[in-house]
Amino acid sequence: MATLQEGDKAPDFTAKDQNGNTVSLSDHLGKTVILYFYPKDDTPGCTAEACDFRDNYQSLAAEGYEVIGVSTDDEKSHKKFVTKYNLPFTLIADDEQQIVNSYGVWVEKNMYGKKYMGTARTTFIISPDGIVNKIISKVDSKNASQQVLDLLKA
Repeated sequence: MATLQEGDKAPDFTAKDQNGNTVSLSDHLGKTVILYFYPKDDTPGCTAEACDFRDNYQSLAAEGYEVIGVSTDDEKSHKKFVTKYNLPFTLIADDEQQIVNSYGVWVEKNMYGKKYMGTARTTFIISPDGIVNKIISKVDSKNASQQVLDLLKA
């Protein structure tokens, strides 16, 4: 599994969004992309993170940033999540774990002594030329968009 570093070229991907449309990272060249990986639709931490991006989406978009969420849930799950919380951005269905693997966020986790594979909550800020500008590995779910803005303005 590759571990991406700041300064690396972001791996391109092509996958389906919540509406069944094909989306590629390369479709967004020329924009700064906030690519955030989260474990599961409609769970407390993931909902807090998605709603924080939703609540600050207009200010992010006004700065020219594109928000894209990725989890290993399928299109149908994403569609329900987007509809329930009125999310204005794209969610990518990575149900075959190709994107999480290429970004190095499919990791062994441990809950109550049980080990399993899952997505590490991580945000990648990708520059308009497709380079990983910043990586946030300690995401504050309730303040994820502010973490991004603080880094982008630094």
